[in-house]
Amino acid sequence: MTGSRLGGRPPVGSHGRRAVANRPDASAVATARLAPHRAAVLAVDGGNSKTDVALIAADGTVLGTARGPTCSHQQVGIEAGMAQLAALVGRAADVSGVPGDRPIADIGVYGLAGADFPSDIRLLTRALGDQGFAERDVVLNDTFIALRAGTRRPWGIALICGQGINACAVAPDGRSARFDGVGDISGDWGGGGSLGSAAVAAAVRGRDGRGERTVLERFVPAHFGLRSPAELTRALYFDRVSELRLSELSPLIFDAAANGDAVARSIVDRLADELVAMARALIRRLRLSRLDPEVVLAGGVFRTQEPAFHERLEIGIHAVAPNARLVRLAAAPVLGAALIGLDRLAGGTTDPAVEDRLRRALAKARLSDGEVPARG
Repeated sequence: MTGSRLGGRPPVGSHGRRAVANRPDASAVATARLAPHRAAVLAVDGGNSKTDVALIAADGTVLGTARGPTCSHQQVGIEAGMAQLAALVGRAADVSGVPGDRPIADIGVYGLAGADFPSDIRLLTRALGDQGFAERDVVLNDTFIALRAGTRRPWGIALICGQGINACAVAPDGRSARFDGVGDISGDWGGGGSLGSAAVAAAVRGRDGRGERTVLERFVPAHFGLRSPAELTRALYFDRVSELRLSELSPLIFDAAANGDAVARSIVDRLADELVAMARALIRRLRLSRLDPEVVLAGGVFRTQEPAFHERLEIGIHAVAPNARLVRLAAAPVLGAALIGLDRLAGGTTDPAVEDRLRRALAKARLSDGEVPARG
């Protein structure tokens, strides 16, 4: 997965360093004088809704960051996606002090939504090679960067539960496995979209007599300012309410389950069981049952504090891997891309002191405005 350097590349950003908001120009100039010729790692988290970019030095210093809209080829097309990514890399370069001439990094690690099949990887690798951001490019499904962001060792399991659902695992010897994660056609159920659809169906069926009565009959349509499940059905049918908004119902479903609604509880239990099934399959495929894998929980749905959900998840995973430890991802997934890049450059695992510095620095960085975190 390497892209060769081609001559005559346009600069990624301006050759001078743009002053960061609320930072004196003199400070920006001093930082530019100390800047390396290029970054060690260009780290990219390209999700379905946003893209995070970070330029990282070999010692774990964060040189510059940027956040913007999705660069997913599945969402906007490969040409528009690369153009969007180039703009964000340029913004990160502008605040970093790294010269804008490409390549600007020794290695680029791109954790991308939509990097699902080998054909996707080849398409993206070619497109990134044409851009010439880095001397070497590594294209990964974004599940793998969530895993590395959530654990201090380069192996373990990641369960992703956001708008959709997916999972991946890496064994201590480097073997890896994941699911296609492309929805119903790959056998998936789960994530905010599936939870919301199940809640709507339960509300409709409870009201019209086909199902068990549930508080979701009131709460689900009320969330969209409507009076009845049937009214919500019509609003969805005529596109007055986008189906993408159904993921907004996740907190409501967990609250109803915690307060004793049996229908909501059945939906939440089904989600926990699906996540356990994914973890169990990966543990068995990579023969991790007798080890102590960390299981990283990544994605917005895992923000719930509903205790029965987390208890069911933990019991199910411990049934197949008794020494597994569940860890909620607190860091931005772009951290995982940065650490994978440093791991590759080190030929093993990143030095703990370097990893600590990087974790602290990215925790301080405000990706939304592209600022460099305070040093020290």
